Amino acid sequence: MTWTSAFGKGCGFILQKIVNGLSLTRISPNILTFMGLVINTGAGFLFGYANAQNNVRMFIYAALVIIGAGIFDMVDGRVARQTQQVTVFGAFFDSVIDRYSDVALFFGLLVYYARADRLFYVFLAAFVMVTSLMVSYTRARAEALIGSCKVGFMERPERVVLIILGALFNRWGAMAPVLWVLAVLSTITVIHRIRYTYEQTRHLAPVR
Repeated sequence: MTWTSAFGKGCGFILQKIVNGLSLTRISPNILTFMGLVINTGAGFLFGYANAQNNVRMFIYAALVIIGAGIFDMVDGRVARQTQQVTVFGAFFDSVIDRYSDVALFFGLLVYYARADRLFYVFLAAFVMVTSLMVSYTRARAEALIGSCKVGFMERPERVVLIILGALFNRWGAMAPVLWVLAVLSTITVIHRIRYTYEQTRHLAPVR
């Protein structure tokens, strides 16, 4: 067994223990989903509160908070399945809350750059916020027409990992290039999904 597989097995074991404990409480998975949003909002607040003197510390705190919120993202679905509380509404609610969580993080960065008088990065953070929503919207709208549209790279897990890395290494100004990467790859993903949906629907009869 390699150290990476051992690490993955260990993380899976810990995660399952958390799921088992939460399942015993019979807590609603929707509450866990909402708690993830509350925690991500806290991370957005830390981004917005950061300034030239404390930004390294605040960004590291924000990264740790986002990691904590990620635990709720990972366990809500597992708890739902383990306690037989899986519902169609739960899947819808999870998707909606994820969008609000994305906005909370990027809005926090937008406030940070606005307070630092870095107008260009205010616009860049706003652009990334919009494209992140469009990545999700294009998939949802396409799947209402063609059933599946999982093409493209920049899904929410990749966005969250990049934001965490940018926050952890912002001592060296990592968040700025992370925003550029997000802007470019999210835009490419949106274009890819538009083109894929066009190819899949071009021979279909128009919806009336």
